[in-house]
Amino acid sequence: QVQLVESGGGLVQTGGSLRLSCAASISNIGSYAVSWFRQAPGKEREFVAAIRWMNGNVYYADSLKGRFSISRDRSISTVYLQMYNLEPGDTAVYYCAAGRAIVSTIMTTRGYTTWGQGTQVTVSS
Repeated sequence: QVQLVESGGGLVQTGGSLRLSCAASISNIGSYAVSWFRQAPGKEREFVAAIRWMNGNVYYADSLKGRFSISRDRSISTVYLQMYNLEPGDTAVYYCAAGRAIVSTIMTTRGYTTWGQGTQVTVSS
């Protein structure tokens, strides 16, 4: 059974920071990639960042490099998304996802089979 539980969303002012957490309950997690996607109202779900559990390799959406950072704590099977210098355009529901993504799919929804319930991030101007 695979389960993902996100937390850490909320309301923040422009320029602020937030850290999202994704607690993963996955057997054989070593073969998985865990990622963050986000979806704003009326827009498609977009890739934010991903990390391979086994080797820690990370991937970022080009537009978010430098402001967002993904990491994992293997001891508690949790993935974090640290977000800095937030902008109103970052307002969205943020989803954690897990799957056996390959190189060609790790930055797309096709790479993931399990999704969390989402956590709202709102950045006020």
